Amino acid sequence: MYERDLQDLVRGLRSDAAKKNEAKFIAEVVDEIRKEISSKDMDIKGGAVCKLTYLDMLGYDMSWASFHVVEVMSSPYLHLKTGGYLAAAQSFDENTDVLMLTTNLLKKDMASGSHPEISAALNCLAHILTPELARDLALDIVPMLNHSRPLIRKRAILVLYKMMLLDSDALDRGFGKLREKLEDPDVGVISAAVNALCELSRREPQRCLVLAPNLFDLLTRSSNNWMLIKIFGALTPHEPRLVRKLQPPLTDLISTTPAISLLYECVRTCIIGGMFQGSTGSSLARTCVQKLAAFLENPDQNLKYIALLALVRIVPSHPYLVAEHQRLILASVNDSDMSIRMRALDLLSAMVNRQTLQHVVQHLLSHLSPGSSSGTGQSATQALSQAISGVAAPAMPLNLSTPYRLDVSRRVLDMCSRDLYDNVEDFEWYLTVLVDLSYVARVPIGEEIRDQLLDVVARVRSVRPFAVRLMAKLLDEEAPGADSDCCVEVYWAAAFICGEHWSDLSNPLKTAMKLLGEESTRLPPTILAVYMSSAMKIIGHWASGVALEWDDIHLASVQQNVDEVILRVSRFVASPYIEVQERAATFGQLLRFLKADLATYGQAQVPTADSDGPIFPKSLQLIHPLSSTFELNAVAPEAQDKVRLPEGLDLDMDLVPVTIRAPPELTGNAPPKPKRRRKKDLSNHVSGNAEQPAESSILSQGGLPNTQVSGPDDLESIPIVALEGLLLGPGLAEPQSSSRSAARPTVITQGEMPDEPPLQAQIGQPPIALSSETIQSPRAIAVVRTKKSAKGKHRKTAGQDAR
Repeated sequence: MYERDLQDLVRGLRSDAAKKNEAKFIAEVVDEIRKEISSKDMDIKGGAVCKLTYLDMLGYDMSWASFHVVEVMSSPYLHLKTGGYLAAAQSFDENTDVLMLTTNLLKKDMASGSHPEISAALNCLAHILTPELARDLALDIVPMLNHSRPLIRKRAILVLYKMMLLDSDALDRGFGKLREKLEDPDVGVISAAVNALCELSRREPQRCLVLAPNLFDLLTRSSNNWMLIKIFGALTPHEPRLVRKLQPPLTDLISTTPAISLLYECVRTCIIGGMFQGSTGSSLARTCVQKLAAFLENPDQNLKYIALLALVRIVPSHPYLVAEHQRLILASVNDSDMSIRMRALDLLSAMVNRQTLQHVVQHLLSHLSPGSSSGTGQSATQALSQAISGVAAPAMPLNLSTPYRLDVSRRVLDMCSRDLYDNVEDFEWYLTVLVDLSYVARVPIGEEIRDQLLDVVARVRSVRPFAVRLMAKLLDEEAPGADSDCCVEVYWAAAFICGEHWSDLSNPLKTAMKLLGEESTRLPPTILAVYMSSAMKIIGHWASGVALEWDDIHLASVQQNVDEVILRVSRFVASPYIEVQERAATFGQLLRFLKADLATYGQAQVPTADSDGPIFPKSLQLIHPLSSTFELNAVAPEAQDKVRLPEGLDLDMDLVPVTIRAPPELTGNAPPKPKRRRKKDLSNHVSGNAEQPAESSILSQGGLPNTQVSGPDDLESIPIVALEGLLLGPGLAEPQSSSRSAARPTVITQGEMPDEPPLQAQIGQPPIALSSETIQSPRAIAVVRTKKSAKGKHRKTAGQDAR
């Protein structure tokens, strides 16, 4: 039989026939491997395992051959053993069922005198290690740290580190030996020990503090300090005394080393360890910031990113040092790499202050504007090509996504409003920024801008005249539609500010006409409702001003303006939105009253100056007092809690007593109860004697209300019910002869007794509110059943027989 070796398998997979139908080719190969791997010839079995290992690299499963892999691992031949260990390291996991069979095999090979076998066993163990294997083989690994060959010692250190992660006993046994390897004569072994300790220091920093003297000695006399710096970065937060010892050597390394990776690790260690305190710390911080600023000018995108990350962590303690490189940071905002832009925004948000706020915000607004372009907008590939060719790439416009624009806009608002606008020195400038942001943001941030506008105007009195002029100018522009990219909620704030602070309007009538213009109908209903309220306030202010400067020659123009306002308001009366419709109708009625009064004033005799009445139409002062009686002031959120509670006031007591609905039995709306057949009881006949006159009177008036008869065959089972105190509905006359007729429940409300007697409750009317104290339980209803005669003749009740 032809045996396909590994080279033939690779050639077959790359052939055209296999590419056309790879699944069929793989199925044939796997069938061949299944036959070969069952062979007693170890060479054939080893070749089959090698082919399975290659197929496993391509994604095909080989877990079914795990036992045969263990057989190849136990081969005495090195070339087969290494192939088996490679297959195990690649395919075995913690769920492999034959993993327990490898324990003794690994012990045997690690005790071998052949270092290739030891290396293969250690390499496989590092990949397939489980907590059970770590527990069983820890005592075999620790002695191997003293092996004569450095290669074996390095591999044993790395395997021991992985055992320490899985077994705490291994950590206790091997930590002392690991500390001794810091003084090993071989540099590779020391590097392996430092690497393992660096990872352990992140998980067990307190345990690794005892290694500080050994590590510091290595730092001062070794030329390879990269791993040591990472260890100290993990240890300094737990041992403050290390800061003073590490500052001089780290300062020298940062100033002299040409290695960028080591330089960054030194800076990171200084940041994590808090080494920027004191006079020496300030000089060290300045050195670190200068080195990181050089990274920002480097065309390598990775260096820019890590520099921005480090500067973000330096800003809280030394913002003035970072602010010196503001130009480079702002240039990073225009970078084409999204991650660099986001880190630059983080840095700008952290470093902004009163001196830098306006410049940073203006740069971000220009960054959001449609015409912004990338100053350094290059990808990593473009930057590399530019560095090789030396030709500057042209600036490309940035394509800013909606989430990114939203993030930038919110950062602008956060920078300005932080700590109650502590960084804002010119509030007129900030109002202008808010309006500009509403145009360039092109994201749904209108509600936040609206809240900022209202908050600033309410808090800062001196800025109100400018705010009113700015908002009036905004209203003069054409109102956008509800689906526009512009933040339409800003028009809500503009209308409210103009209506609330009408006294600062230069031309109130023009502003009111603009609010009531036809283009305003495109706005959302919530904004239209505010437009109606603000227009009414402004018209009231205008009418009041006309009254103060009244002259009869102004009557015609005032009437004309009122007619125009009525015409404009009438558009909104037919609005499909109830809030807009209601406000427009109310405003329209006030205007019609004003129009009628003006007409009456024009027809009547004009009063003289000596008369007691006013010399202007009284209705001009009608609308203005509705909105000018009280001033709207800002109130702190916790102000209500500081108001002392008056004595005798119980805030938990209900202002209106809770009412209880009358039971359905009293209103006649109770659902019919299911009928149940019971055994005849003579006591039922006796209970109906006293109530028979009332019962007969009720039946004579037309029977019981809402009584349904299921059918002619069921008439024999219908009981005759005597109801006491029944609430009669329309059409049922009240029996005069019943002694119980006056005993009806009276419905009253607690604390409110009407002068007239309460009305009779009607069946079918809505439920009646009753007080819990006045509701009394109704008397029990006596139910009597008929007594059948022997011949099926007319039946009489027990009460009728008694009569």
